[in-house]
Amino acid sequence: MGKGRRRGDVYGRGSAAGVVIRRAEGRDAARLTRLVRGSGAYEGRYAAMVSGYRVGPDYIEAHRVFVAVEDDSPNAGVGGAEFRTGRVLGFYSLIAEPAELDLMFVVNEAQGYGIGRRLVEHMRGEARRIGVESVRVVSHPPAEGFYRSMGARPSGTVPANPPAVMWDRPEFTFPVGERAT
Repeated sequence: MGKGRRRGDVYGRGSAAGVVIRRAEGRDAARLTRLVRGSGAYEGRYAAMVSGYRVGPDYIEAHRVFVAVEDDSPNAGVGGAEFRTGRVLGFYSLIAEPAELDLMFVVNEAQGYGIGRRLVEHMRGEARRIGVESVRVVSHPPAEGFYRSMGARPSGTVPANPPAVMWDRPEFTFPVGERAT
């Protein structure tokens, strides 16, 4: 967020208005990879997990990947240069079988504007559409509070798996047939 800017200044009272969620395409792969690698949630001790991570066109084709982008309408991006029209603000990936939220990221400067909430709501709708009753999430530890606030229910802990993942991770289940609380 820019200096002196309040969250509500960007999309009007903190909402994610002016954001469209669409199916990702192969041409989005490089932007999604940059979003993952640049995530502030993976700084410090978590950095190694995403440093070589790649979201390729093959991954996008194989899974249900959706991106939140700024709307191209004339009023989109009113809040400032940091929110350029058409910019990818976040994305998620839903694996259908077994149902799992594999990836979910929001660009650092767009966090707190409701983009993550919109992505989770969209994911739940997509899961309902394909007949899934619940979606598993293995959370990055700093995202645990967000998933709880979105109605995910704790279901266990996934132990560390060195050298790829050096820390235990909380596991959650999103009930799909219900609205988030």
